[in-house]
Amino acid sequence: MTKKVEFLFDFGSPNAYLASKALPAIEKRTGATFKYVPVLLGGIFKVTGNVPPAISEAGIKNKPEYGRLEIARFIKKHGLTKFKFNSHFPVSTLQIMRGAVAAEMDGVLPKYFEAVVSAMWEQSLKMDEPEVIKAALDAGGIDGARLLARIQAGDVKAKLIENTEDAVLRGAFGSLTLPEGRVEGRIVFEFDM
Repeated sequence: MTKKVEFLFDFGSPNAYLASKALPAIEKRTGATFKYVPVLLGGIFKVTGNVPPAISEAGIKNKPEYGRLEIARFIKKHGLTKFKFNSHFPVSTLQIMRGAVAAEMDGVLPKYFEAVVSAMWEQSLKMDEPEVIKAALDAGGIDGARLLARIQAGDVKAKLIENTEDAVLRGAFGSLTLPEGRVEGRIVFEFDM
C-alpha cells in the first residue's frame, strides 16, 4: 500500500522550495506519494500568532547565521544549483496561492507549481505583480491570463481559506508542513529546516 503524505506549502517560503526539490527522491526511496496542498502562510501566522523568522530571530546572536548555514548545507546535499534567494522577498503570495488552488481545480497543479517555484526561487522574479505572474505562467506552458482570471472566483478563494484553516486545525504554524502524525484525529508532522 502506498503511503500518501500531504505537503502543505506557500510559495513565499524558501523552505517549501527546498523541500519540494527533495520530495521526488523521498517518493522514489519510500514509495510514498506527496499531495501538494496550497495554504496561505500569512493566514496561518495571523491565526497562530506566529511571525516570520526575520522578525522572530531579529537580534538573536548567531541564529540567523546558523539558519543560512543550514540552508547552504541542504542546498549542497541535494545539489540545488538553481536556488537564488528572491531579491524581492518578502513577496505577497495571495495571488499565486489562489492560482495554485485554481491550477489544482483545473488539473494542472504540478505544471503550475514548477512554473511558479522556478520564477520565485530560481529566477528571483517579483511574483506579486500580475504581469510578472502571467509571463512566468505563459513561459511554463500555462495560459497565464486565464489562470489569473480564475483567482477571482469565489470557489477558488473559499478553497484557499478552507485549506489554510484546516492546516491550522491540524497543527500547522508555518510553511512547510507535512501532515503525518495524529492531532485531533489527524496526523501532523511539522518540518522545519
